[in-house]
Amino acid sequence: MKNKLNQNLVACLSAITLLLACSCTNAGKAGNEKIIKDYYAAYEKKDWKMLTSLLADGFTFTSPNDNHIDLKTYKERCWPNAVNIKRFDIDKLIVDGDDAFVTYNGWTTDGRVFRNTEYFKIKEGKIKENACFFGPGVSFPNNTAK
Repeated sequence: MKNKLNQNLVACLSAITLLLACSCTNAGKAGNEKIIKDYYAAYEKKDWKMLTSLLADGFTFTSPNDNHIDLKTYKERCWPNAVNIKRFDIDKLIVDGDDAFVTYNGWTTDGRVFRNTEYFKIKEGKIKENACFFGPGVSFPNNTAK
């Protein structure tokens, strides 16, 4: 009887440990999804302070036009495009631990659309790296597609 109780106790503790591990993983995934969505919301709101609150020390940005640029250069080259952004429609957001891929359609204030995929590396709850891969409408804001 005592042996059976010990087996049940071990089984219960194992189940609780597994559930807690799954909950923590899902919470991390949900947290990272929110960070990514907030990144795009900062552009929609034209809120530089909101954006920088999401970025880790040593943040870098890479695109076909930029090679691991720092935050200062990112602000000079990329942030001015925020005035042209109306909204982002996220088509696919995949989070795997601290890595995330996002494919979206971006809409400009004058009705143009551009489509990109971005890879994010998250470290300790902040975006450490963003690599942008241009799709149709390459070289935004020079996109002429409607």
